[in-house]
Amino acid sequence: MSRGRRDGLVLCLLLSLGVPAHGVAQTCTAPGANGTCTVATSTTLTIGRVVELTLSSVSTTLTAPAVADYDAGFVADAGPTATVRSNGPWRLQISGTAATWTAANTEPGVSARTTKPVGDLTWSTAGGGPFAALSLTPVDASVAGATAGNVVNLFYRTVYSWGLDTPGAYSLTVVFTIVAP
Repeated sequence: MSRGRRDGLVLCLLLSLGVPAHGVAQTCTAPGANGTCTVATSTTLTIGRVVELTLSSVSTTLTAPAVADYDAGFVADAGPTATVRSNGPWRLQISGTAATWTAANTEPGVSARTTKPVGDLTWSTAGGGPFAALSLTPVDASVAGATAGNVVNLFYRTVYSWGLDTPGAYSLTVVFTIVAP
């Protein structure tokens, strides 16, 4: 393409961008000094999905087990409170990020249990249960419709065994996911 022709195309393109497109307009004329004229217009709006998840805390300190807790096999603790706001249906899901808890030694000569499974943290939306073992696969903790503030209380029970759970510092990442189907 010659330089002159290319420059002409660029100029035509620039001019066409600056020229308003001819559209269909409505007009009316009001005859006389006190005439009235009405023109109807249309307005459109697209509302997208709006979902908000707020947790009361981003960390939960679990109660260290005592003799009675080892005998019972668990310790109960309150977990975080999740508040969901959504303009449509939603599902609050819970899952873990690793198959085992991280474990750090805290006493000389005693190894912390590096194989404590994610399922040793159980959860429920009711203080008295039923409780489900946490897993790596997200599961629904709560399902509801549009809301200006649905509160979901979570409760934990950490499972303990005399023969397995040795002294140490343990941690586990719990993930809360809001899904808007």
